Amino acid sequence: MYITDLNKDGGIGANSLLLEIGPFRILIDAGMHPKQIGPAALPNFRPIKQEGVDAIVLTHCHLDHLGALPLAAKTNPNAPVITSIPNLTLAPRMLRNSINVMKRQRAEHGIQEYPLFVHRDLAALSRQFEGQQYGRKETYRSQGSTFDITLHTAGHVAGASAVEIEHDGEKICFTGDVLFDQQNTLPGAQLPSGPFDVLVLETTRGLTERPQGKTRATETERLLKKIVEILDRGGSCLIPVFALGRMQEMLKLLSKSLRDGTLPRSSVFVTGLGLDLANHFDQIRQKTGLIDFDIEVIEEMGAGPLEPNLVPGRNPTKRGIYLVSSGMLVAHTPSYQVAASLLSDSKNGICFIGYCDPDTPGGTLLKTANGERFLFDAYDYSTPVHASVDQFDMSGHADREELVAYAVKTQAKKIVLTHGDPEARAWFKETLQKVMPESEIIDPKPLDRISL
Repeated sequence: MYITDLNKDGGIGANSLLLEIGPFRILIDAGMHPKQIGPAALPNFRPIKQEGVDAIVLTHCHLDHLGALPLAAKTNPNAPVITSIPNLTLAPRMLRNSINVMKRQRAEHGIQEYPLFVHRDLAALSRQFEGQQYGRKETYRSQGSTFDITLHTAGHVAGASAVEIEHDGEKICFTGDVLFDQQNTLPGAQLPSGPFDVLVLETTRGLTERPQGKTRATETERLLKKIVEILDRGGSCLIPVFALGRMQEMLKLLSKSLRDGTLPRSSVFVTGLGLDLANHFDQIRQKTGLIDFDIEVIEEMGAGPLEPNLVPGRNPTKRGIYLVSSGMLVAHTPSYQVAASLLSDSKNGICFIGYCDPDTPGGTLLKTANGERFLFDAYDYSTPVHASVDQFDMSGHADREELVAYAVKTQAKKIVLTHGDPEARAWFKETLQKVMPESEIIDPKPLDRISL
């Protein structure tokens, strides 16, 4: 058995792993690096172009796992693309949006290679998809032999899966991105218990120690209190969210809180891809029951679109709660636009509900003290930070201690660390070596073919 990390930059980015087990070559995910543009954002697909793969598995539909899937599938047109039932709906919508973004970036940045794929590639990809139910082992045949795949619910986001692969007595589990906590729209992860020969473990929160008594529930309560505080002082509250998952989670929370009086009656504004995905969530609920989200929550709140032509430094004409993407205030997104309108007024507030990469506008704003100037580079607009800026730990990833406890439970002989910055992986490696001294802990270097 061998594994190769095709994410050439390491860390969290263009997530893609090549598994060789017996005679089979299986690609796990094909993401696009969110901080790179053009071909530099892609995994190094040379190994799958030279020798091909027998199957591709998609764990979930965030673009750092999904974004390059049309290219991987196009290179391997006979390989089934195995994924959960919800992803059959979500993946095409996310990828159509990605095409539109690349077309815009081609015009803005002169990236001649964009778009890296087009709609006919998505049509071809759809013919390779094979939806698989959670908890049901499926057997795939290639080269006169077979391997088994079982998908398990991983929490994190709608459609997210942990992947269990078996061949000739060898068993390996890829956790994918995991959240054990129950969300408003999803149950928590139900991962396989093992034992495994190999466990491939996400390490996203390796540097994040959750203080005692701080839970998802307490952070949710703190967020709602902050929203009330902002509205009571006559301001508007911006909640930047990821379009897939966090948007729908917050829509349901706001609807419940407005209905039971936890929040005062106020206008709610939503727009963009996340709103479109809410419709898909409702369709998935009706077809599968795997998501707890009813589109009627938006109608109950009377949520409306953003007013057109928001102006940096000038408050919107309507006060309320702005629930828009992106979650990290990426330039040219609705959250970036709303933040430019709100930041200069001390009545307003911005509430980040998850991780912000330090190099994004959101990460930069979180490091900017009140009263210091913040530059909205895309608008060439600078303003002192007068609005309140807060961050709440409502991550879609499991705490590091939970993942260590899970690893111990699996009795894995070897553990491969993935999906984490170098310092986060270092914490996991040191900790796992202490609690699992009989296991080999591997932090693979990008593009190295590791024998398991």
